[in-house]
Amino acid sequence: MSDWGRRIPTILNSQELLDKAFHKASKVNLRGTNTLDTVKKTSLAKVSATGDILNSTLMKYVRAFPSLDKREEFYSELIDVLVGMDDLKKSLGAIGWCARRCNDLQRDYLRRIRGSKDASFIERLRREYYGRVSSVVRQIGKDLEFVGESRNKLRKLPEIDTSIPTVVIAGFPNVGKSQLIQKLSNARPAIASYPFTTKGVEIGHFEHRWRTYQIVDTPGLLDRPLEERNPIERQAILAIKYLADLIIFLLDPTETSGYSMEQQVHLLGSVSESLSGIPLIEVENKVDISDSNSSRAKISALEGLGVEELRTAIIECLSKVKEPSDP
Repeated sequence: MSDWGRRIPTILNSQELLDKAFHKASKVNLRGTNTLDTVKKTSLAKVSATGDILNSTLMKYVRAFPSLDKREEFYSELIDVLVGMDDLKKSLGAIGWCARRCNDLQRDYLRRIRGSKDASFIERLRREYYGRVSSVVRQIGKDLEFVGESRNKLRKLPEIDTSIPTVVIAGFPNVGKSQLIQKLSNARPAIASYPFTTKGVEIGHFEHRWRTYQIVDTPGLLDRPLEERNPIERQAILAIKYLADLIIFLLDPTETSGYSMEQQVHLLGSVSESLSGIPLIEVENKVDISDSNSSRAKISALEGLGVEELRTAIIECLSKVKEPSDP
């Protein structure tokens, strides 16, 4: 479901939707055996065309937003942060109601037109139908606008596969997270826009035997202490909690990143608290410059030193957390 946000169609506003439906109907002109038959056939076709466009378009909007089950907590949390899950469900419910109401009106007026033997009355029924469906569609004008705005936000969600083992990289900026993802990945990481930060999310993958592993860096979320984050960011971290099977916390003991080890260790404690229950591996980077005497894993993401050993540790840890038989 990683790319479902991009499959959501453009959401028309109420006037655009009505214009689309009535434009389609305006092109309908049928001939009958006499004046009454011509008016009846044309009116029936116009009402059918209008109702079909309204119903199918509205239901397409509703169906484009998937029903998120328990296995998709990550996207559920992100949607809740971005647009509000309850508000989205309410607006989609209103759009579904409108589709059903338009369908009911279509059936009712088709029945009444078929039973009429007065050409002028049939024309009046058609105009009356246009007025009533217009009123119904305009009632959900704000809901269409809200769903349209939600669609634009959700299309920016990162394309992350929630079904495969996932490693989340944490640490201050400039400690070497991007370099590490590039060294661990078979290909250059994909960088996607993310709604919680002006920076991009970096996503890399590597394979071992028959399994694929995913590595994600979320700049702007896990690079400062919990007490410095705003409520939106804290909710976003909850979303990351559903995604991560393993956290790699990267430290720079050389402090060339501009952050002291005291600051980095404090952030480590904050991340551990925020994402408690998720396995975490502490890794010191830049051993090509300086090596500390700590017991942490040591690497040089720039030179590639220790990266394969870290990959092995990742695979061993994830094999315990998410077995191959897991869905």
